[in-house]
This record gives sequence, structure tokens and C-alpha cells, in this order.
Amino acid sequence: MPTKKPRLNITLEPKMISTLSGLAKKKRKSVPSLAVELIEDALERDEDIALSKLAMIRDIDKAKTVSHKNAWN
Repeated sequence: MPTKKPRLNITLEPKMISTLSGLAKKKRKSVPSLAVELIEDALERDEDIALSKLAMIRDIDKAKTVSHKNAWN
């Protein structure tokens, strides 16, 4: 039965494979599931950095603010 998730083939250096395998064994996970977890973490971190940069651009003096109460009403 074909998988519903698209597959991705990557080539890693032997040292990286060794490190990833050792970490997976230590965490009692499979190498593919650990790789997915690490990729997800990296994507979230990258998104956080981009959003932080956007927030810094928008954070100007005398900017209009909305109280918490009014924001959620």
C-alpha cells in the first residue's frame, strides 16, 4: 500500500549518519523519526526568527496599542 506522505531522499556524510544513529539510539527512536523531529524543530525555529524580525520592524515608538481585554472581545 503506498504511503500518503511524500518521501524525501537525502544524502548525508558518514559522520552525520553516525551522529544521527547514535542520537536516535540514545532517544530510543528510529533514525527517520528523529530526522523528521529535527527538521520540524529547525523549521519552527526558522519561522520564529522570521516572525521576530517582522515584530521588530513593526515595533515603533508611538504605535497604536490595544488592551488585552479589547483584543479578545
